Amino acid sequence: MDTLDSSLYLSNDDIYLLGNGNWFRSHEKLGAHPAKAADGTSGYHFAVWAPHVQSVHVIGDFNDWDEAASPLTKSKTGDVWEGFIPGVVAGQLYKFLLVSHDGEKLYKADPYAFFAELPPGTASRTVDISGYAWKDEKWMAERAERPMLKSPLNIFEVHLGSWKRHGDEPQGEPREDGTWPGPGDPFPAQRGAFYTYDDLSKELVAYVKKMGYSHIEVLPLSEHPFDGSWGYQPTGYFAPTSRFGNPQQLMHFVDACHKAGIGVIMDWVPGGFCADAHGLATFNGEMLYEHEIHPNWGTHKFDFARGQVRSFLVSNALYWVETFHMDGIRMDGVSSMLYMNFGIDDPGQKRFNKLGTEEDLDASAFIRQTNTTMGQLHPDVMMIAEESTAWPLVTYPPEDGGLGFHFKWDMGWMNDTLHYMQTDFPWRPGNHRMITFSTMYQFNENFVLPLSHDEVVNGKCSLITRMPGDQWRQFAGLRALAFYQMTHAGGKLNFMGNEIGQYIEWRYYEGIEYFLTEEYESHRDQQAFIEALNKFYNKNAALWQRGYESGGFEWIDADNSDQSIVSFVRRGDDPADDLVILINFDVNAREDFRLGVPEWGVYAEKFNSDAAEFGGSGVLNEGRLRCEDVAWNGREQSVVLRVPPLAGIVLKKVAKQARPKKAAEKTAAAKAPAASAKKPAAKAAAKKASASKSGAKASAKKATPAKKTATAKKPAAKAKPGASKNAVKVSSGAK
Repeated sequence: MDTLDSSLYLSNDDIYLLGNGNWFRSHEKLGAHPAKAADGTSGYHFAVWAPHVQSVHVIGDFNDWDEAASPLTKSKTGDVWEGFIPGVVAGQLYKFLLVSHDGEKLYKADPYAFFAELPPGTASRTVDISGYAWKDEKWMAERAERPMLKSPLNIFEVHLGSWKRHGDEPQGEPREDGTWPGPGDPFPAQRGAFYTYDDLSKELVAYVKKMGYSHIEVLPLSEHPFDGSWGYQPTGYFAPTSRFGNPQQLMHFVDACHKAGIGVIMDWVPGGFCADAHGLATFNGEMLYEHEIHPNWGTHKFDFARGQVRSFLVSNALYWVETFHMDGIRMDGVSSMLYMNFGIDDPGQKRFNKLGTEEDLDASAFIRQTNTTMGQLHPDVMMIAEESTAWPLVTYPPEDGGLGFHFKWDMGWMNDTLHYMQTDFPWRPGNHRMITFSTMYQFNENFVLPLSHDEVVNGKCSLITRMPGDQWRQFAGLRALAFYQMTHAGGKLNFMGNEIGQYIEWRYYEGIEYFLTEEYESHRDQQAFIEALNKFYNKNAALWQRGYESGGFEWIDADNSDQSIVSFVRRGDDPADDLVILINFDVNAREDFRLGVPEWGVYAEKFNSDAAEFGGSGVLNEGRLRCEDVAWNGREQSVVLRVPPLAGIVLKKVAKQARPKKAAEKTAAAKAPAASAKKPAAKAAAKKASASKSGAKASAKKATPAKKTATAKKPAAKAKPGASKNAVKVSSGAK
């Protein structure tokens, strides 16, 4: 909707807040906005921050790119250049022409543009982003009430440009020999045509809903010049990439996700931007938005000491949440921002702050500011950190010394787990600690367990090709990996293609090989397994209701390295929801395997990754498993079961069972009936009081996710003394 031009000129307050780093609606006036002059003439109002330049002009389709036709006027303070240009309409291309202080002409895309020319074009495009009729009121209302840390979080990570494509014919011109560049070339040919946001609104949304994921996480959508950067080297922070359509079409995609009950998380890149001449790099002829070049990536790192940069970035985060209804922001490259010497190996080049440490104080202050502002304005929006170091208190509130995120990617879990899973079976016992170590710190932060795009590209191999053994063992190993991730505490994230066991690495220039599920039973079974596992996760609160607190996990046996078996309990708020988990990372099945269980009763197998319909060997526990009065794994009772090869099972107590009295108890009861009657009651009362106290503590700890305190977290409980690997081995009947 057109606005009177005079209302778009920056006020003194606007300029003050911009320079102070606290103008969080800077995108509402900076950039290009439809406007009307006092006489009713329609056009666009343009504004850009550009200090230390001689002049700024707007050039574009509307003035035939005449470099003298449309000058802007500099504000009295603040170095903002602005002005109204009549006759400009939506959809026209434009750039800012800056003449630097030494006379150099700089042709720059608008930093605040809401739309951009389709690459390889580099101009900005005028657009009116108002007027979309959202239909997700119900979703937004439910999101506001949803307890973030007590809800399922199972994320499907997607690169929108290569989930699927129309056709697979190579695009562009062939080489002189008639062939197109392929996987070994630095710039391979794009194959097929992009899906649009509208295509994705139908097909991707339907697929994710069918598969049972709770959220889609999209790789960066900000406009970027090079497809091979996957969006991580942006130029247009406020412009959704035009590869897939216009901003309103992206709104429709998010709307469709919400209608299907799917949240949308966007990958956001405040760590740095590309060096392309038309972008933010040396915007006024010198470093302005940036203060240095990243030593590894060649990207330009934002100067967080500048208030105008902080206003730009915080406004940008809010823009994606408010304009496009994003449900979460995943902040990329947090470690590269936090450490002044990230990527610097030479001790002689290292720098230190005023405290004598390597922390980038400006960067950490900016991160806290972003998370605090988002928390104040949109407390139901998830803030997620990709942080790969041991930086403390990432998911704690800033007032407690934290960074203020809700979640953090557990890169340690990812590295240890993948290293273990690619270890051949005879050597797994010696690496057993890699599969159990994460439980020592799993509740120190609110972790998300990522098997992301970074793990299936650049020579790292796809997940299935990391698995040792023949094809059957590879698929069984992939199922065991997914089962372990799903039953481990914390949120889950998987990149597209993982769910079908794609053999080739991810290639950004072509679609995922979903045809494999049509042509090969093994890939079809893997997809069916992931769908069943996702839906089992959704239905069982014990797998997510207490996924970020120590009371939600308890070891049964962490130390059975000889057989490469782990077992543990996952707990929900209701004890009736508790699940017993056993995972066998070895290729040998085990008959007559004794397992200590937490409560006396009758158990049933609720899930088994070795089921025949998933491509497994069908070693199941059919019928009911009755407890035996045999102490095991530090428990008073145990069950005997079948352990499938290279697979995981879930047991659940489904019925009560009368417990036989031991001879010694009968004798004691006969000699002292009164004392015998009192002791169990006293014991039960003490146990009940203890449970009540524990429950009150947990309730106080988790009452408000955003108010986590530094004393709230405790390390995971260690394995109980009775969990003896030798005892398990003797009883297992191992073959």
